[in-house]
Parts: sequence; C-alpha cells; structure tokens
Amino acid sequence: MNIDFVLTLYAAAVAGLAVFGLHRLCLLLLYARVRRSVPPPAAAVDDEATPRVTVQLPLYNERYVATRLVLATARLDHPRDRLRVQVLDDSSDDTTARLERLIRRLRRMGYDIEHVRRPQRTGFKAGALEFGLQRTDTDFVAVFDADFVPAPDFLRRTLPHFADPAVGMVQSRWGHLNRECSLLTRLQAVFLDGHFHVEHVARNRTGRFFNFNGTAGVWRRQAIVEAGGWEHDTLTEDLDLSYRAQMHGWRFVYLDDVVSPAELPEDMNAFKAQQHRWAKGSAQTALKLLVRVLRAPLPLPVKIEAALHLTSNFTYVLMTGPVLLWVPTLASGVADDDPRMLLLAGTMGATTTFVLAYYLTGQRAAGQRVWVTVCELPAMLALGIGMSVNNARAVLEALAGHQSPFLRTPKSGGHGDGTATGSFDRFAYRLRARWHTWLELLLAGYFVFGLVVAARAEKWVALPFLLLFLFGFLYVGLGSLGRRTDGLLRVGSVVAGVAMLGALIWVSTEMLARWP
Repeated sequence: MNIDFVLTLYAAAVAGLAVFGLHRLCLLLLYARVRRSVPPPAAAVDDEATPRVTVQLPLYNERYVATRLVLATARLDHPRDRLRVQVLDDSSDDTTARLERLIRRLRRMGYDIEHVRRPQRTGFKAGALEFGLQRTDTDFVAVFDADFVPAPDFLRRTLPHFADPAVGMVQSRWGHLNRECSLLTRLQAVFLDGHFHVEHVARNRTGRFFNFNGTAGVWRRQAIVEAGGWEHDTLTEDLDLSYRAQMHGWRFVYLDDVVSPAELPEDMNAFKAQQHRWAKGSAQTALKLLVRVLRAPLPLPVKIEAALHLTSNFTYVLMTGPVLLWVPTLASGVADDDPRMLLLAGTMGATTTFVLAYYLTGQRAAGQRVWVTVCELPAMLALGIGMSVNNARAVLEALAGHQSPFLRTPKSGGHGDGTATGSFDRFAYRLRARWHTWLELLLAGYFVFGLVVAARAEKWVALPFLLLFLFGFLYVGLGSLGRRTDGLLRVGSVVAGVAMLGALIWVSTEMLARWP
C-alpha cells in the first residue's frame, strides 16, 4: 500500500477528530466562564396558582422497574387534583397485568392515573407520547422513562421556571442509581456527567441550543404543539423536537442542581443498543435539521455549536481511520521521528488531552474523587474505542437511510444504594450478541498482530496505543458474549495508560526539539 496515500487518509481522519476535540475545548472554556453564574432560583408557585400537569410514563416490557416508577410518580409533591399520570403502556408481556393491579389500587386511593393502551405501537416512544398528549388538556407535560425514580420535589423545583412565558422546556440532571455496580456502569457515569455538568451548563448559560434528554424534564404543551409535535422519523425524537422548538423561538432551562436518579445499563449488549440508538438518531436528526438550522436567523455562535452538536457522533466514523491505519503505517517503515508522524501524533495527543480534560471537569463538578477518575481514564478511552464499530455502524446506517425499530434499553431494577439486584443473570430482557461482536473480536486479533509488527520494527511509541485498542475491542467483544471482563480492562488500561504517558512525553520532547 502506498504510504503517502495511507498518511493522507490518516491525516484527514485526524483533522476531523481534531475539530471535534477543539469543540470539547471550547465547551470547557464556555463552562469555565459561566459555571459560577448560577441562574437565580425561580419564585415558588402559590398553591392557588399551581398549574395542572400531566406526567407521561412511556413503557414497553418493563416488569422489573414499572412498579417502582409509578409509585415514585405517585409520591410527587403536587396537589392531586392538579396532577394527572398517564402510563403509556405498549407492553406485550406480563408488565401490563402488573400495572393494571397497581393502577386500580392507586385510583381507589384518589390518584388521577390512566392506563393507556394503544391499538398499535406505531411510532414507538414518540408515537406513545403524541397519543397521550391528545388525551390530556393540561398546559404542562412531564416525561419519565421506565428506569427513572423522580424525587418528590421534582415538580416543585421545575414548574416555577415556567413563570417566564418564553420558557418551553425545563430539563433536570440525570443521577445514577447503580453507578458502583461495575466498571461498565462507572464509565457510563463518567460519560454522562460530562454531558450534563459541562455540555448542558455551557450551552444553556451562554444562549446556545441544548436538548431535552427524552426524560426527567417538563414541557410546556404549547411549545410541543407549535414545534410540530412528536415525530418518529428519527430514533432521537427528543433531540429532534428540542431543535424544532428552539428554532421556533422557545427558550429552554437546564437545572444542574435538580437530580433525577436513573439506572445505567449493566449489560454490554444493553449499553451497545442504547449507544446505537443515540448515535443513529442524532445522525438522522442532523440529516433532517442541519440545513434548516444553518439557514435559520440565528447568531453565528449558535449555528456553529448546533452543527457540531448534531454531527458529534460522526467522530466514530472518523475514529476508524487512525484505528485501522495504524498497523499499515507501522509496517511501512516510516520513522517515529518523521515530521509527518510527529505532527499526527501531536494532534491526536492534543485532541485526546482536550477530551480527557472535559471528562475530568465533569467528574469534579459531580463531586467525584478526581484521582479515581484519572486512574480510570485509560479504561474510558478503551471503552470509547471498543464502541467505535457499534456507533460507526449506527451513523453509516443513518447516512444510508436504513430504517430500524426503536430498540429500548433493558433495565434490571438495580437498587438505589448502588448495588445490583442479583437477578440480572436471570434477566428476561437480556439482548443477544450480534454479528458485529465477531468483528470487534477480529479487530482485537488485528491489534495483537499490530503489537508484533510494532515490536519487530522497534516502534515502541506505538505499543501503548495498540494495547489500548486491543483491550478496548476485547472488553466490548467479550462483554457482548456475556463474559465478565472488568478485571481484564482494569489491568490492561493501567499498563496502557502508563505506557501512553511515557509515549506522549517522548513525542512532546521530539516536537519541541524540532520546533524552529
């Protein structure tokens, strides 16, 4: 293979990744500027003026968590005569029978709760929310997914912000019920904390667009209607509606101090299904709305941020370039101190540093011990690399116009004290490994070959990155087959992390020595 051609492809992918790495840096700078400028608390709503609210609970085959969610909703601190609960139940298993018994009991206790069964599951979650919206006339609608446990004061703390008639949606922050269940759940918490603590704060407090996260938020009904309602032509109906509403002039509010605890996927295939849906849905939304956003009469910073936000999952496609081309580059005989290689390595190092700083900032804001996060950063990078096949496939499916059903994330009903239920091994909704699991394991073997190539060519600086790729794909692939591989990733990420630190120091020294 022609080395100049390989390096050109490599450089193009790295340049694309660098753009999104700089985007993370910009979000960090925006966050640093506004993190102390906390919005003033909204005035408490007088009991006489308390608005009527409908709480929508879209469910599909959730026998482990449906009861927990409904009971938590019943405990919301809101006048009963002004609170309506819609259990939007599309289930095809015994979840429906369990809910029927519970809802009958709650209705006898005086709760206004409705068990809504649609004749067909058209439109999946978006279709259920739109169906429920047509059956209620309240001015405000709250939404909770099955794995959430809303706090009793949720409505008390969110509704006052609608005193501003321009506010169309209020989003709360996600908490993590089972954060300490496993290494996988801890790494997911790191990813989500960065999104909520850094991204949402930076975007919302600087006037950029941000999105409703599909749950743990309250909508003004008028904002939904004026934006065109819930549409199901993408897998991320929440992102789609959010952008349409904000382009229509509605303002959103993010409350970082209002936490809605939820359950993280404990199974690798469940996590992959969730990430596939999010990646594909955001790419579909970008194809649907990006041109409209760029043509809208919006400030240029808002347009730029929106474009990068909507296309952020394209990084998984770009990531496959450096990942797959690393071994051919090593085999080509290009010297480690070749200026082109140093530039590419330096760019990747800077991009990775921005991403890591972003997640470290999120963990600090979440009150987590930073040194623990630092130790797990290599594992986080390995997981991100291992997920690249799953998520790149999702983006490519969106670009190809391939339609797929809304595959919801299975939940196991983990305890709120951070421990697992112990019943997950008998979990009826466990997803099976798919064909691309074997591709992930094949790539793990490919990087074993890459280690041999690097060692024979004495390309020692490449070894830590190859180890990271190897352990990432091995962790995701074996995890998809039901193997317990937390220990493998812990050991591998420590070894790769120490070696990577040494490699980055060497690259930085070489680049400084050659600086004119």
